[in-house]
Amino acid sequence: MKFGTLRAKLLTGVIVSVALAGCSGSIDNKVERGDVNYEEFTAEQIYERAEYDLARNDPDLAASVFAEVERLYPYSELAKRSVIMQAFSYHQAKDYENSRAASQRFIDFYPTDEDAAYAQYLLALSYYDQIDEVGRDQGLTFQALQSLRQVIELYPDSEYARASILKFDLAFDHLAGKEMEIGRYYLRRDHYGSAINRFRVVVEDFQTTSHTAEALHRLVEAYLSLGLYNEARTAGAILGHNFKGTQWYEDSYALLTGQGLTLEAAGDSWLRQVHRQMIKGQWL
Repeated sequence: MKFGTLRAKLLTGVIVSVALAGCSGSIDNKVERGDVNYEEFTAEQIYERAEYDLARNDPDLAASVFAEVERLYPYSELAKRSVIMQAFSYHQAKDYENSRAASQRFIDFYPTDEDAAYAQYLLALSYYDQIDEVGRDQGLTFQALQSLRQVIELYPDSEYARASILKFDLAFDHLAGKEMEIGRYYLRRDHYGSAINRFRVVVEDFQTTSHTAEALHRLVEAYLSLGLYNEARTAGAILGHNFKGTQWYEDSYALLTGQGLTLEAAGDSWLRQVHRQMIKGQWL
């Protein structure tokens, strides 16, 4: 059976039936007692035992048994399969560091193999699946973005590229969310300059995310608080052009018109440049 077929089964949570029935009772008993000497068994027997452990939801044990195939039969076809199966098993066990190591080893040893794309995707997932709630450090998010981009660029026609594009967008949105959280923190404490700097990052660097409309509204709030009316009006104008049907626009409209201000570009701030670029298409 080609490994590509096995990979497809794994992705849908199905383990080949041979893993459930193909192992010898001898190796089963010794594994259960913890005194197995894998050198007594063939690569096929060890590999099937590892599949069995994976099928019964013991990915940690499965990874260690797959490693025995690689150790004892390093030049066999099953050794190659075992490397990526280690990556998969470790990922199932949420041992992301070892999953990354096994994925990278497969990429280094078998860069032209048909499953190199899957190995690269597993490596990316080992970062992506560690992305925590917005308030935590975002180093892993940057690592996930970099790794997902590699999948997209190196394997553009693979099924993993499509999945990576979706995850890339979500991770990108996650970074924008981090900037928004910090900006709101400063805004609540009347640190308007610091808040504006965070919201500016979202508007300039994360325009395609779901946070842009709120960032523009928060800029209206911050600039009005500082008495910088031209900047507030310009933020409102951009918001009205791009997000007129949102609650953020309605809130900004009420704030500005409540002070007798119109929502139109004014002055010559960085927002005026954004207005020219986003609305008028003037990039110079």
